[in-house]
Amino acid sequence: MARPTVDELEARIHELEDEVKEREADLATYREELKNANRRLERLIGDLNLELKAAHQIQRLLIPTELPNIPGFEFSSKFVPSMKKGGDYFDIFEHDDRSRFGIVVASSSGHMMSALLLSVLLKLSGQIEARRGAAPNELVKILSKEILEQIESKDSADLLFASFDRRSFQFSHCKVGEILALRFDYAASELKLLKGSKDPIKVGRVGDFESESIGLNPRDKLIFCTRGLIEAKSLEGEEYGVDRLFRTIHEMAGRSVHELRNHVLYQIQKFTSGQEPPRDMTLVIAEVKDRVIKLAKN
Repeated sequence: MARPTVDELEARIHELEDEVKEREADLATYREELKNANRRLERLIGDLNLELKAAHQIQRLLIPTELPNIPGFEFSSKFVPSMKKGGDYFDIFEHDDRSRFGIVVASSSGHMMSALLLSVLLKLSGQIEARRGAAPNELVKILSKEILEQIESKDSADLLFASFDRRSFQFSHCKVGEILALRFDYAASELKLLKGSKDPIKVGRVGDFESESIGLNPRDKLIFCTRGLIEAKSLEGEEYGVDRLFRTIHEMAGRSVHELRNHVLYQIQKFTSGQEPPRDMTLVIAEVKDRVIKLAKN
């Protein structure tokens, strides 16, 4: 086989140089396109962060900072927001019938889902007032129907709706999802789980919404915790967990609502070494003080 001549080699070298120049030009074009794509992505992330911050701020503004003064009861609450994952909301409100009041505790899969849940709660607030004689499970069913018409498959919401009648001292509630709801029986010094479905409001949810009704006595407490308290993590990645939270609450359940709240939050902060919570944390505590009913005169 004949060896290529010098002229042939030079020609081949020129061809290769031209190919390299073409590849360099293509690479420069790709780099510019990638740079433009990165700029668009940064703007998109910036816009999304602004939307999340706005939703987060709206959520914080809607969380009540002052609870109603309801004779015969004492309340204590704490909302700890998370910039990582959020969507908690709670409220304690009186009905037109002053012998009754309601409690709503909710936790959703994210800030956007929380915004939807809040909008539905606000939209139906008038209906809740109009249906104040309805059972909690009927109200949760209405809320669920409204939410399911607008959510995506990845979305979910935990929800507790409760109603308390100060005439009979009956507490009725409907709970779906991972909200931890407890009753401390002061006379027996027992901490008990309230019934409810662990299946949250989500696409494809099956099963009925059921209410539970219990009678309360003086110094009994009701404690509601969203999943953020359960999912709080140590530096090693261990979750605080339901069992540890249950024990923490039981240790101080006989104390005042404020002492109990502070104890729970302190123990979680110590466990997590003060890290940013992985999701919103909400703790609501109600205590029956007495059975004296003072109703406003007509």
